[in-house]
Amino acid sequence: MNFAPLKNRKSEFGSQHLRTARDNEYLAFSRVTRQLQQAMISNDLRAMIEGAHANNQLWTILAADLTHPANTLPEAIKAGLLSLAIFSIKQGHRVLSENASAEALIDINLKIMKGLRGEAQP
Repeated sequence: MNFAPLKNRKSEFGSQHLRTARDNEYLAFSRVTRQLQQAMISNDLRAMIEGAHANNQLWTILAADLTHPANTLPEAIKAGLLSLAIFSIKQGHRVLSENASAEALIDINLKIMKGLRGEAQP
């Protein structure tokens, strides 16, 4: 077998850069946040329902990960993130059932994204 040709075929295997878990988390928050922002701008009810649902799914997955015994984040950080998860899921349900604003969800997600990028909070 000749493996030499494989090393020059990066484009067949996707990006030449590997994503970290943090990169993937940022990407997930970015997609959901953009979906919510676009739904607010367009005032599209269906898009808002889809965005709020996606946001609830994201925070539910995050909450499950935070409570997993293998999660090594410090307890104080886990507790803070779980509080945000609970609030975000409840607010997402308000968006879905009471036509509440998604602004708080967007603000929280943007702050999480800044944290994932390592930007200091004032």
